[in-house]
Amino acid sequence: MVRQITGWHVFGGFAAAFSIIIGVNLVLAYNAVHSFPGLEVKNSYVASQSFDKDRDAQVALGWSVSASVKGDSLRLLIDKDGAAVVPVIEQATFGRATSVAQDQELAFLHTGDAFVAPVHAGTGNWNLRLKARAANGTVFQQRIVVRVLP
Repeated sequence: MVRQITGWHVFGGFAAAFSIIIGVNLVLAYNAVHSFPGLEVKNSYVASQSFDKDRDAQVALGWSVSASVKGDSLRLLIDKDGAAVVPVIEQATFGRATSVAQDQELAFLHTGDAFVAPVHAGTGNWNLRLKARAANGTVFQQRIVVRVLP
């Protein structure tokens, strides 16, 4: 026996489909809001007013920066033309790009050629958000991507 599709059947199908779509959107929106790490700056307009000047001063330093994790320590190399540079590190935060839950504030120790700090890092991509000050007072800010291999 063949059953006839009525208006209530069509309505039920549409209601079920749209309920699934709306439910998935709500779950994704909740996860997006709760995993957002926050703002980079409090007022982007104010930060933009000195961006070019700050960037040019930072580029003029000519520093090359790299970081790597081996075991439970992070090694930060800062050099200019192959010679080690020892700036004052004002702030160093090591964490994931998408969440602040695992952020670690680092206290570096200079070992003569590099800065070293203990970290707890699992495999994957990490960010080192570094703020340092050169001897001439120039602020150096950079986000360094650190890949930790298994």
